[in-house]
Amino acid sequence: MAVAKTLGLETEYGIVHRGRPEPNPITASSLLINAYLNRHGYETGARSESILWDFIDETPGVDARGFSPVGSMAPQVETHLVNAVLRNGARYYVDHAHPEMSTPECADPLSVVRYDRAGELIVQASVEAANELLPDGEELILYKNNSDGKGNSYGTHENYLVDRSTPFGQLVRHCTSHFITRQIFTGAGKVGSELPGQRTDEVDFQLTQRADFFEEEVGLETTLKRPIINTRDEPHADARRYRRLHVIVGDANLSQVATFLKVGTTTLVLAMIEDDAIDTVFEFDAPVAAIRQVSHDLQLCEPLLLTDGSTITALAVQWELLRMATRYVERCGTDNVGGPAAIDVLHRWEQVLHGLETNPLTLANQLDWVAKYRLLSAYRERHDLPWNDDRLRVMDIQYSDMRPDRGLAWRVGLEQLVSDEDARTATEEPPADTRAYFRGRCIREFPDQIVAANWDSMVFDTGSDSLRRVPMMEPMRGTAAHLATLFDNCDDAAELLRRLGALPTMGE
Repeated sequence: MAVAKTLGLETEYGIVHRGRPEPNPITASSLLINAYLNRHGYETGARSESILWDFIDETPGVDARGFSPVGSMAPQVETHLVNAVLRNGARYYVDHAHPEMSTPECADPLSVVRYDRAGELIVQASVEAANELLPDGEELILYKNNSDGKGNSYGTHENYLVDRSTPFGQLVRHCTSHFITRQIFTGAGKVGSELPGQRTDEVDFQLTQRADFFEEEVGLETTLKRPIINTRDEPHADARRYRRLHVIVGDANLSQVATFLKVGTTTLVLAMIEDDAIDTVFEFDAPVAAIRQVSHDLQLCEPLLLTDGSTITALAVQWELLRMATRYVERCGTDNVGGPAAIDVLHRWEQVLHGLETNPLTLANQLDWVAKYRLLSAYRERHDLPWNDDRLRVMDIQYSDMRPDRGLAWRVGLEQLVSDEDARTATEEPPADTRAYFRGRCIREFPDQIVAANWDSMVFDTGSDSLRRVPMMEPMRGTAAHLATLFDNCDDAAELLRRLGALPTMGE
């Protein structure tokens, strides 16, 4: 049986330091995050510093295939940059030249949407706090997108817990077709192309921002030679039982519906792979070419060549995956794929595919690429502009502007699945149904006694001769159901750890 899915997103934001003669994105990102930490009380207590991220379990160079091809380069771990753990269990840090927000571990797709939106609110609050510190004439501006229009791309990564016993080759075989074709509802939309060697006027508008930047089918890297299937084997959990599928192929979405479907459909596909419930296999003859074909196909009718010589459209693949997922849920239930939210995923999946098949513009309030296409098409026709006009490229980027009064995505009527009130609560409160509850609650209750934290452990200083590391190797343990009463009855971390010692540890 498929393991219960733990899910999460990592979003790198584009950052601009306007008004500064020689802007440094790393410095700007550090200023941004530190401004938020200072304003929201993260520099409190005896140590007078925010809780540190513990890098002891970071192993980005371990390859799921058991080897690393000659010339491959694992992502660098930058331990010297700002790296904070938040009270909602999230991680907020500087990754290379970008501020990055990683949601806490979530147990269902709607929870991912909630904490992704909470991340947006945190980012907006960070900008406000940072800009108050800058001289007149300077400001920080953030963009939730994946391309700066100058050939540079930054990532929005997804994470899914899967059963270690499932052969990695099976994940590659079945996930590749899903990642190539799900672009029809996950794409954020993009004017033109940044594919090397392609003229800017060859592609008017495409579904996704990331398709231009993928060069390999399978690989370890994330910034060069980007692969459709990433092989990083860093489970952040019990490595004997679990694997974390690290997905780098998706777009950053401002549409909550697109985020919900991106995470929800992938959760179902992974569970079907684990339970050997995929009865129709789609293997593309040239996956890298196919991912670009789909992105460039606004009519959603491009035939994609399979290895057996037949062809199929992206829309047809998604209909087949929906058919299999519906049957899977009917047979196996929803306990391991997000509970009741999985039923909502199936209903929304069907509704969106039907809209894409009949009239995509009816989905302008649900999908980013459709909303952006409708907005830009109207402006282009009104002013009689070619698609490669600079004004449209500016609007493309402005769609993802995180300033509520400037970003175009905030004005196009995108449907909200999570209220802003609920998301604001999630900026401070962790999910109750994953180990993020333990992490977040400890940071809230005992910040002076926490030295460091990461995804699968926390380090406490309770005043004894040695520090105490608490493992959290099971992502579905350490929840409110397990520990809320215990927290309510402990005055400090020493008492918490003493009473936890009488319970099964979260690593067992």
